[in-house]
Amino acid sequence: MYMNKKLKIFLHVSFWVMMFLSPLAIMRGPGVTLPKYLVNCMTSLLPMLVFYINFLWLTPKYFVAGKHRYHLLINFIMVVCLGFFLHYWICHAHLLFTSVPPTRQYSLVESMLYIVRDITNLSIFAACATAFVLAMRWQQNEDAMLEADAVRAEAELKNLRSQINPHFLLNTLNNIYALTAFDQKRAQEAIQQLSKMLRHMLYDNQEEMVSLGDEIQFLENYVSLMKIRLPETVDVQFDKKGAKNDLQIVPLIFISLVENAFKHGISPTKPSFVHISITTDVEYQGNRGIRDVVICNIENSNFPKNHQDRSGHGIGLNQVQRRLDLAYPHRYTWEKGVNADGTIYSSKIRIEI
Repeated sequence: MYMNKKLKIFLHVSFWVMMFLSPLAIMRGPGVTLPKYLVNCMTSLLPMLVFYINFLWLTPKYFVAGKHRYHLLINFIMVVCLGFFLHYWICHAHLLFTSVPPTRQYSLVESMLYIVRDITNLSIFAACATAFVLAMRWQQNEDAMLEADAVRAEAELKNLRSQINPHFLLNTLNNIYALTAFDQKRAQEAIQQLSKMLRHMLYDNQEEMVSLGDEIQFLENYVSLMKIRLPETVDVQFDKKGAKNDLQIVPLIFISLVENAFKHGISPTKPSFVHISITTDVEYQGNRGIRDVVICNIENSNFPKNHQDRSGHGIGLNQVQRRLDLAYPHRYTWEKGVNADGTIYSSKIRIEI
């Protein structure tokens, strides 16, 4: 963030106070008088004038607008005229204000060297003013871009969260539809489970964060719904021991992983399993102190869909990846893949809270 207004004013005032006091450092002896000091202050007043003409007018009006030639031309005329004026002032002001004639007259070469020196000094102040304005504009643009990125990321995150609802609801309704064909009582129980999950999705999903306990309860309801229609050959386990229920987490961040495990880990004819574990830990991270960590580890038997089955298209997992990038940038790891023989798929997400 660029510095606040009061700090900028303080820095400006401090610098120019030192500049106007600097003549006292080279003035010595009983001959130091107020008129003589005021004469020497012109060497600070003119650089101050050049600086603020550039800082407040020339650079914003011409240089920033791309009119570099006008900016350079006006500065050239200004510093040359003021350079000659400053040399004339130093040579004759003592006589005008103190009645003390100059000790000697400068030669033409000496006069030109002093004028070139003064023009160079004034040009440096003009360049510094331009550089300061450009640096401030760059910082303001950077802050505006960061703010815009934050707003865009928040809007994208909300959009992703809204996309989860129909995606999840469609899968669940398909499960209930299949269940009604052979067991109406279980279908009624499934609808009751679904109502609990919808309550979580409709209310808690609108919050920025929810408690880990509520999120685990939501996943348990989903697993219970899935178990109603599964054959006995499927081993489903849900481990939540040691999880801190009061930790805050982004809502519905794990549901797509659980859906994916049931989708690709269940076979109607072969023994299958889905093992879900959500735990928390505490880690010491040096200067960052002690941080809580939420770990979601899911393993399932691997029965990948064939090329003809395009259901889902991986939308859920892509949403998880994007939501993690937006909600926990540089604060999460995600390890996923199949084992060597391709029979077990594992997905492990570790999030620093």
